[in-house]
Amino acid sequence: MSSKSFCNRLRPQPAIRYRGRRICFAASACAFAAILIGPLAPHARADAPVWMHAVVNAPLPTHDEKTNAVILYSEDVLTIQPNGKIKRIERRAYQILRPDGRHLGKQHFIYDSETKITNIHGWCIPAQGKDFEVKEKDMTDTAYLDVEGGELYTDYRAKVMQIPAADPGNIIGYEVEQDSRPYVLQAQWHFQDEFPVREATYTLQLPPGWEYKAVWLNHSELAPMSQGSGQSQWLVKDVPEVKWERDMPPWKGVAGEMIVSIVPPGGANHGFLTWKEMGAWYSGLVQGRRGASPEIKQQVAAIIGSFPTTLGKMQALARFTQDDVRYVAIELGIGGWQPHAAPEVFKHRFGDCKDKATLLSSMLKEIGVDSFYVVINHERGAVSALTPPHLGFDHVILAIRLPDNLSHSPLVATLQHPQLGHILFFDPTDNLTPFGEIRGELQGNFAMLVTPDGGELVQLPKLAASSNGIQRTAKLVLDSQGNLQGEVHEVRVGDAASYQRAALRYVQKSADQIKPIESLMAHSVGTFQVTKATVTNLQQNFLPFEYQWSFVAPRYGKMAGDLLLVRPRVIGVKTSDLLETKEPRKYPIELEGPTLDTDVFEITLPPGYEVDDLPAPVEADYEFASYHSKVEVSGNVLRYTRTYQLKDPTISVNKIEELKKFYRIIAGDERSTAVLKPASSAKN
Repeated sequence: MSSKSFCNRLRPQPAIRYRGRRICFAASACAFAAILIGPLAPHARADAPVWMHAVVNAPLPTHDEKTNAVILYSEDVLTIQPNGKIKRIERRAYQILRPDGRHLGKQHFIYDSETKITNIHGWCIPAQGKDFEVKEKDMTDTAYLDVEGGELYTDYRAKVMQIPAADPGNIIGYEVEQDSRPYVLQAQWHFQDEFPVREATYTLQLPPGWEYKAVWLNHSELAPMSQGSGQSQWLVKDVPEVKWERDMPPWKGVAGEMIVSIVPPGGANHGFLTWKEMGAWYSGLVQGRRGASPEIKQQVAAIIGSFPTTLGKMQALARFTQDDVRYVAIELGIGGWQPHAAPEVFKHRFGDCKDKATLLSSMLKEIGVDSFYVVINHERGAVSALTPPHLGFDHVILAIRLPDNLSHSPLVATLQHPQLGHILFFDPTDNLTPFGEIRGELQGNFAMLVTPDGGELVQLPKLAASSNGIQRTAKLVLDSQGNLQGEVHEVRVGDAASYQRAALRYVQKSADQIKPIESLMAHSVGTFQVTKATVTNLQQNFLPFEYQWSFVAPRYGKMAGDLLLVRPRVIGVKTSDLLETKEPRKYPIELEGPTLDTDVFEITLPPGYEVDDLPAPVEADYEFASYHSKVEVSGNVLRYTRTYQLKDPTISVNKIEELKKFYRIIAGDERSTAVLKPASSAKN
């Protein structure tokens, strides 16, 4: 199970979605989106605009034979009015190159109660024949609800445009105008796409006396090519596409963008220039929301009554918000950023991530424990130390100030803050991770900590590798025919435990609970049968998750004349084909979190056999990971032990070759065999 299912999104500001990726425009409630796929719709014949015809014979941007489409022209014009309203024009022209690019013919343009689409058109310039036009009356208007993200109700709607004849060789495009009054005067220009871009321009028109600050991410800074009369314009050409790679950083961590903060005279409602300013803005949104009602006070007293220690009380309150408050998002207007009041969340027993954080903060205050909002992304890598303050976050958790007299032993997701003291990071929405820990995707992540003094960018701690992993032991017996049988005991902690709990939590039939075991065995043993299996601590996320099972594997050992070949690494695969690709890796690798896995397999040898040859020990130690294994013999028992440790889940491109070598070393060890021979041959 992917940890992404834990994600609880803040209200998505103007967003473009590409194949499930959301890229937020922090500019306001102005919402443009492209979600692309679908059949043809009715259309009329009319000439496409001059700006589209101007690129009909333009050279294509650099691309390869697998490219489905290219963007010939991309233009964004942002006009700021003296009253703070924004008028935005977006123009795009695509050339379809392959049949798989036809999905670009269907696009959704999102708006809400605080925005207005004032003009919208689409066109197709076919390689042969006359142009087609799609007018607003040809489009459908539908509710836009992120059900997968847990939204129950939202005021988002979408105009669905179907551009005809989006076939290879044809050019399609659209123009959209939209008005909005933003919450914050800030915008983002996403000029890099999943398709190569021939040319992209961004124009910013400001009233007299207004200023701006532009920050570039994942691209070298460019000065505006023209600037005067309050207008600034930027141009980029031949921008390569962002190609998907396994375990790459989030889209926002690799795609080029420019974040623009707009500053009116006097500075009222200006775009964020510092994290302190952004934190103060968020503090204003949550002011008064954490006050406890009499019902909350009563519930807190009932929950903590049987717990004498502060730690026990904190753990009990955390479990309540994790398990007894359902995740449901109802987001209207500013409600995408502003949490509901704690009494309202408690009354209805549901809320989104910021609601659950608000309720837990309220309950903790009742036992004298302070806590602070942490605005974060659910995936590490979307925000870095260089990211400027903006509304590009999608999740909220808490930083809990630990009392001085509290024992910190089970609390590992902690940080020593210079003003707040010892703080613990905790995600009330993640009901699979126990109090005191955070899942791997949040570890090492950058987030805005909201304090009484405003906000600051902090990096969450990376937990010790021992806090996440699998300890697997097996006692097995091999007979002279190569048949193997025995028992396996597996103990999981951290994310390794969470994934299994998620997979089994709603499984009704006990027979289905062994499917993860069968999948594990199938990847390691050709023929087998699980004869018995038990699960321990399925619902208790504060305890290690355990599997125990017995199996038989006929002909596991392979006969070679009078020799018997046995693979000591019976189950479990640590190697990966992640880097066994023809194309060179372009982006860093983001794995989920530090990990420590151990295997100890003891195989009792069949009577009449002894060891003839053993695999050599393996020692592989790198900056990001290590792997150690050895095979020993004690009497008639073959003992295989190994340790796999992922030290750093972020692996830079310059370490890719080392990682490939590391995986290949593991693969070699996992294939190695021990050779057994008849004991009588040794005497001869």
